Amino acid sequence: MNARSLRVLEFPRILERLAEYCSFALSRERSLALTPSTDEAEVRRRQRETSEARFLLEGRPEISLGATVDLRPHLKKAAIRLPLTPVELLQVGDTLQAAWALRRPLHLARQQVPTLAEIATHLVRADPSALVEAIRRSIGERGEVLDAASPRLAAVRRELGEAQGQLLARLQRMIASPEVGAFLQEPLITQRGGRYVLPLKAEFKGRIPAVVHDQSTSGATLFVEPLAVLELNNRWRELQLEEEREVQRVLQELTAQVGERHEEIAAILEALARLDLALAKAKYSRALSGVEPIGVPFRPASRGELAHPGGTLRLRGARHPLLPPERTVPIDLYLSEEIFILIITGPNTGGKTVTLKTAGLLAAMAQSGLHIPAEEGSALSIFEGIYADIGEEQSIEQNLSTFSSHLTQIVDLLGRAGKRCLVLLDELGAGTDPLEGSALARAILEHLRQRGITTLVATHYTELKAYAQITPGVENASLEFDVETLSPTYQLTIGLPGRSNALSIASRLGLDAAIVQRAGELLTPQDRQAETYLEEIQKARQQALQARRQAESALAQARAIQREAEERLRELERSRAEILNESRRSAREELMRVRAELRQLMQEPRREVRSRAEIEASLAQLESALAPLRPSAEGAVELSVGDPVWVRGLERGGELLALLDDRKAEVQVGGYRVVLDRDDLEPAPATPRAPVEGISFHSASASRPPDELHVRGERAE
Repeated sequence: MNARSLRVLEFPRILERLAEYCSFALSRERSLALTPSTDEAEVRRRQRETSEARFLLEGRPEISLGATVDLRPHLKKAAIRLPLTPVELLQVGDTLQAAWALRRPLHLARQQVPTLAEIATHLVRADPSALVEAIRRSIGERGEVLDAASPRLAAVRRELGEAQGQLLARLQRMIASPEVGAFLQEPLITQRGGRYVLPLKAEFKGRIPAVVHDQSTSGATLFVEPLAVLELNNRWRELQLEEEREVQRVLQELTAQVGERHEEIAAILEALARLDLALAKAKYSRALSGVEPIGVPFRPASRGELAHPGGTLRLRGARHPLLPPERTVPIDLYLSEEIFILIITGPNTGGKTVTLKTAGLLAAMAQSGLHIPAEEGSALSIFEGIYADIGEEQSIEQNLSTFSSHLTQIVDLLGRAGKRCLVLLDELGAGTDPLEGSALARAILEHLRQRGITTLVATHYTELKAYAQITPGVENASLEFDVETLSPTYQLTIGLPGRSNALSIASRLGLDAAIVQRAGELLTPQDRQAETYLEEIQKARQQALQARRQAESALAQARAIQREAEERLRELERSRAEILNESRRSAREELMRVRAELRQLMQEPRREVRSRAEIEASLAQLESALAPLRPSAEGAVELSVGDPVWVRGLERGGELLALLDDRKAEVQVGGYRVVLDRDDLEPAPATPRAPVEGISFHSASASRPPDELHVRGERAE
């Protein structure tokens, strides 16, 4: 990818903003070194990483690299057996622990984020808890080596404490004694050169047998070590040195363990950098309200006069990523299957250069694995090169004019660009005689068209507008200008050439009307007619856009009303269902009560048979209770043969065998085939109901015994 073109497009500024979202030194380096890839599989992998990381951040915003540190300097020290400091060892332990902790959530979400989960497999191949535990057992949170680091260190420190206590106690007694205390500048114990000393007044030098270690700035005080504590001081100092040796041994041992896992830790750092870069890309995507662009492979190049390269450039609602969102006007930029060269015209400061940079930047971002600030559905091919000649990079050292500088760059890109490249040219042919510049610009465009190179050009030349109108594969585009406010709207219109609006602007700015009129008369009839046509077309387009917006607004209102009506209908249906369910529940309770009464009556076999009127009254009461449970004809559910059904009354499930005449149905209930009213059937519930005990058939034994006893043929005995 052409480095100068990326610099002209300000792609390095994109990388600087991306680096701000990195939390790991190695990933920051990777982000600043990121370049667009021309390999389709690599671009898709990069985009998957960003999209999966964006998905992960939305669902698990707490996921981060935690306390990870760039351990490359630590590994270099360990490789040459240079002991790591306690703080450095803590950083190793914290980084390994954070990597191990990050591995689990990514593994659990591997179905949703397979690309990131695959990277996570390289985080820690073996459980680092042994090394982490050894470090944390030996090093405290403040970076001190703990007594638990080794038994010898604990023993030395105990002896050191005892020796220090004896030394200080002896010095305190000396201070308290009249023989020594009277000669001291003040009654305190201090240190000089790593040894405990007393502040002796200089005039009493020699009064106390001692070794002088230092004196005050004024010379009035000597810091002396009494000979009486010399051996105690020596012992205390020896134990200090022994402690230091043991601490260094512990650090060396832990460093050796780190060195043994050098390659594994290096692989962990690489995986952490990749994951952090993916998370940084996701955070940047969220900040830009970015989307993953659709990657469209190049189609086979067409044959014949029109050598279309087969690329795709379709940007919907695209925004320049470096401009403040509140000041950015989204543009729709697209090339159809017949068009691969776009000539953009319009007034100065109208947004032509920004449009070119937006297209180039978004293509570079997409091929770098970054989401683009555009709407869903935006699509880009993977270009083998992006070449841009935008702005003035005039070289004083090379004594090049503006025209020469531009032409030098164009010569270079024409020699490099191929069919599957994207070329962006700003003010092609500018900086020289307009007639020659226009002719040169057209010749360059014809050359690019013949080679089938996707090209976007910004220009003021009227001749290029005409060329676009009559040339297959080439299309006009314009950036609109509001003559009333004398300001550009930055709205890109494809299919129409732009207007310079010079005379209108001059008139609005107060130039004498006669001068403006005379300037209009000096235009050729063809130019005046073309301007009139363009003005009429733009007005018609504005009216069409306004009508479209009104239609879209009316459609949105109609859909909102429809949604509201549908919601109210659903609410009514829910209320109706609740009322029906409540009625059926009440009816079932009444039915259960009547059944309980009948069951109680049938369990009294000796009771006199009730009168016919009483039985009929009970049956009528039962029918009355059953009636609310039977659905109306209009609310009945259609049943089909083979459906599982629930038999009301029997309160048992079954299978529908046949639909008979007269609203009857044959049903398999348990081991029996029975014929029932269809109204007694309903679809079986998803959760089987417990069968309700009904009236048993064997209860018929409660009928009245016969009035006669037959004894014929029987014997008396």
